[in-house]
Order: sequence, then C-alpha cells, then structure tokens
Amino acid sequence: MSTSLNIAVLGAGVVGASWTAVFLANGHRVAVHDPAADTRSRVQAQITSAWPILRDLDLIHGGDPEAVTFHDTAAGAAAGADFIQENIPERLDLKHAVYAGIEPVLKPGAIIASSTSGITLTALQTGWRDPSRLVIGHPFNPPHLIPLVEVMGNDRTAPGIVESVEAFYASVGKVTIRLRREVPGHVANRLQAAVFREAIHLVKSGVASVEDVDKAVHASLGLRWAAMGPTMLLSLAGGPGGLPAFFDHLAPSFETWWADLGAPHLDADTMQTMIEGQEQAKHGASHAELAARRDREVAAVRRALAEVRRAEPG
Repeated sequence: MSTSLNIAVLGAGVVGASWTAVFLANGHRVAVHDPAADTRSRVQAQITSAWPILRDLDLIHGGDPEAVTFHDTAAGAAAGADFIQENIPERLDLKHAVYAGIEPVLKPGAIIASSTSGITLTALQTGWRDPSRLVIGHPFNPPHLIPLVEVMGNDRTAPGIVESVEAFYASVGKVTIRLRREVPGHVANRLQAAVFREAIHLVKSGVASVEDVDKAVHASLGLRWAAMGPTMLLSLAGGPGGLPAFFDHLAPSFETWWADLGAPHLDADTMQTMIEGQEQAKHGASHAELAARRDREVAAVRRALAEVRRAEPG
C-alpha cells in the first residue's frame, strides 16, 4: 500500500471514531459514514481528545486532523477508498446490508477489514459476491491507545491479503496477531472473559468486593501483563529451569485451582451485584473522569515501556 491512503471508516461509534484518529495521525485521508445525527461532532471531539495523547506517544506521523470528510451513505464513504475499516454494530443483517451497498462501488484492490468482536469471518463472507478481500481486523478498545489488532483470513481470502493487512496495521503503530481458526470472541476477548468470569465468582461467593478484585488485577497481574504474556511470565516464575521447572513445582496447585474456579451466569441477581459493587468502586467519579484517567494511565504505561524497550540491547 502507498504511504498516504484513502481510508473509509464505516460506523463511527467509540471504536470507529478512535480508528479515525489513528488513521489521520498517520497521514491518511479518512471518509466517515455513520447514520447517527451527531456523527460529525462526536468524531471531531474524539480526534481532538486523542490528538494530544497520540502526539505524546510519538504516534503522529505527518497527520492532519482536518483530513476527514463525512458522508451520508456507506457507499459514498467507501467509493475510492484503498482500505475500509468496518465498525457496524454486531448484527449480521446490518453488516450484510452495508456490504451490499458498498461492493458495487469499491475501488479495484480495496481491502475491507471488519472490527467485529464476535461474528465469524465465514458468516461475514456470505454477505459478499466476492469476499476475497474481506478480513477480520478486530481492535481492542480504544484503538488509538491499545495497539492490539486480531487479524484473520481463510481459504476464501485472496493470497497476500492477510499479510498486506498486517503490514498496514503495523504502519499505523498496531501490534497484530493472526487468528488461525474461527472461535467466538477471538483471542483477547476470551482471555478477558475468563478473568471476568472468575472475578464475578469471587464477588458472588463472598471472597472479595468488586473494588478489591479490580485492585488485585491492576496492582499485580496487570503490571506484569503489560510487559509479557502469561506463559512467558510463568516460565520466568520457574527460575532458570523455565516452564519445565514451573510445571514441576506448581502444576498440581494449578489443577486444584482450576477445579475450584466458578462458573457464574449473568442472571439478574448477578448483574445487579456487580453493578452495585462497581458503582461503589467509582467513589463518585463520572464516566468521563474515569475514561480520562484510563487514557492517561494507559498512555503513561505505553510511554514507560517504549522508553525501556528503546534502551534494551538489540
């Protein structure tokens, strides 16, 4: 792909607006479509909010926050686009309707990536006459702060498309992983769901409050996970003997803990318990205040890690 691209963002909610800021920061031109009446004001507010953070993280590369246009139809935004990031709500009928509207106007060679967090690529492909240039490109929210994108193609995807998408995302500062088979929720959301399931169980079974369970993550596991993934960290926990030593010493304990993990259901009572606990944990802070704190602190972690990694040999 060329240095400066025409990019379409279809669906400009939280994810789509954040993607818009990412693409603009990297010198691309962005055409946005979302049927909501306040799309322009919301997207421009997100760009304004994200720009200082992107600058602070050295993630602005020739970008122009004004290089964005707004379109009344998905086809109007997609016409002439080199790359299309689709962020339509998680309803297959809505996605298929958008695909049907844009496929006739697509530029030859255009690539389409869906931000879907749960719908399979196979299901998405049924909405196309030619799905060979459609992939999953699922970010973690918010995309302007969190680098991960999960990418997937399959046997109906044209050769080289997945590699091109991975290269494009890398060029805008993203870290990609490749999904090798379809599974509900992909990878990162399944890991999040596993932790959240046990968090709910610990609260419901009276082990700890919602606030303290959250503290247990951000004040211990979260700090380590920001540096490395769970398998590498447990290998280090095994000392010089690595993962074999870890398994030798702690495999029986893990088996015991796994056998005791909870399997809660999101029934009305469980959801209310978590909602009430979370409201208490806010200590009166508003949604906007908490979101701003999240953004500041995630940005600070990224800055610190980038500085450490720049200083590492090799």
